[in-house]
Amino acid sequence: MALQLYIGNKNYSSWSMRPWVLMRQVGIVFEEVMVRFDGFGPESQFKQTMRALHPSAKVPVLLDGDLVIWDSLAIAEYLADRFPQHGLWPQSPRARARARSVCAEMHSGFADLRRACPMNIEAKLPEVGERVWREDPRVREDLQRLVKMWTALLNESGGPMLFGTFGIADAFYAPVVMRLRTYALPVPEVIADYAQRVAALAAVQDWVRQALAEQDFREFEEPYRGAP
Repeated sequence: MALQLYIGNKNYSSWSMRPWVLMRQVGIVFEEVMVRFDGFGPESQFKQTMRALHPSAKVPVLLDGDLVIWDSLAIAEYLADRFPQHGLWPQSPRARARARSVCAEMHSGFADLRRACPMNIEAKLPEVGERVWREDPRVREDLQRLVKMWTALLNESGGPMLFGTFGIADAFYAPVVMRLRTYALPVPEVIADYAQRVAALAAVQDWVRQALAEQDFREFEEPYRGAP
């Protein structure tokens, strides 16, 4: 039985993007099941569909036969174990530990950046980014941390990806690259170049193309805009 990956709207769902891009980029075959965001209340079709799979009622969820794996980081770990030939984590224990650390930091951190600049691939919102950058020091702190982290990793690995070749860490930060583009947030050239390389990945381009094709404006996802 093929792997099944349940995701939300590609335009908005950053957590869905991570395992989807990871699997697509390295060639892991899976069936995509998109569950449209019609709301996040308990009565929504989205919540009812996802709750039937797991009580968390969130995306992404990966099904492998009767095994249900929820949470993007758990999915990535499972894929690394199930498909060791793809080298989803770095080979050396030191680099692997750092890669796990930066993924865990993305998973639990950067809350202010994610809050103020939610993923919205279709939109171009430089005016929102300029205002947020000017008015919210917590977002500036998040971005400064991101710049410091990426710069150190790229300097150590030599690029082109955070740990040399594409892996879980790059998939985890791909939605941040989308945010940098949508909100035109100011970053140094080395970071802009890395973001461009991530955006040029075949899987990221596929995700973006399909996100743009959705044309499914969700007002509750975009409180900063009244119309598409």
